[in-house]
This record gives sequence, C-alpha cells and structure tokens, in this order.
Amino acid sequence: MIEDLGAELGADRSLLLVDDDEPFVKRLAKAMEKRGFLPETAESVAAGKAIAMSRPPAYAVVDLRLEDGNGLDVVEVLRERRPDCRIVVLTGYGAIATAVAAVKIGATDYLSKPADANEVTNALLSRGDHLPQPPENPMSADRVRWEHIQRVYEMCDRNVSETARRLNMHRRTLQRILAKRSPK
Repeated sequence: MIEDLGAELGADRSLLLVDDDEPFVKRLAKAMEKRGFLPETAESVAAGKAIAMSRPPAYAVVDLRLEDGNGLDVVEVLRERRPDCRIVVLTGYGAIATAVAAVKIGATDYLSKPADANEVTNALLSRGDHLPQPPENPMSADRVRWEHIQRVYEMCDRNVSETARRLNMHRRTLQRILAKRSPK
C-alpha cells in the first residue's frame, strides 16, 4: 500500500509534471497523487512554462528533451517564479554534462529514465543532508570515456571539428563515436 506523505510534503502539495510521453506522464501523475501530491501535467515546453508562470508549483519533474525544446527552459522559469520549488530533471538521455547543467540552472536532482514513482518521490523530498548511496552498477570505462567526449562536445557547442581538435582525435573517428548509442 502506498502511503500519503502529507507531513513531509508540507502545506503546498502542488506538482508540475512536464514530459511529452503521454502514457508515462499520466501513470506518473496517478502514482504521485496516491503519494499525496496534487499533480498537474504538461506535454511541452510551452505548456510547462505557461503553468510555471501562472501557477508556480512547490514541486516539479521536468523531462530534459521535449518535442518543442529543452526542459531546462521550464526549470529556469520555475526558478524565477518560485525559488523554493524542488525540481527533478528526468531524462532518457543521461549524460554528466546535462546533469551538471540542470543542477547549475536550479534543479534539485537529476534522474535517468526509467525512473519509478518511488525514485522520483525520494528525489523530490531529499534534503541533501546525507550522501547518496554508491551506485550498484558503476559506469564502465567505455561509458566514462563516452561521457567525457559528450561533455567536451557540448562545451564546443556541438562543433565536431573543434571537439576532435581538443580531444586530439580524427574528426571521422569522433563522428563514428557520436553516431553510436552510449555504452552501458
């Protein structure tokens, strides 16, 4: 049985869920409602920003990549309108560089999909008093290399030639690496 977290949530239980995956956002909204939140959903950056401007919530879960833009735009509006909002950025494209960017803009936490309602709830309610548990499955060496390449690529504004020069690798080699999916 899922328990209502009323005492932990506080007086304002408003929650904004921004994700363009309609079935996922509906399931998450139901699960969060059972935990005591009052969810409102948006399936685009524009809709998320509109809700953030008119009714800034106490909590928010924002997908990073949406059909009409970047979810970090919604995070910025939330930070401006309600500085105490607890924001979790959720994405299927987890990379260290985007996690750092999300936290710098004002996200409280960053979760990679698939994340369940318990993980989302824990991230929204954690207060940072304790260190997180070490991961059960740490990144492989191939994944660490891939993350580093992605970070440099983002720092170079997605310029392949400049990234290849900085990493001291051939441009075509870099293009092949960037075309592949991230290693596990």
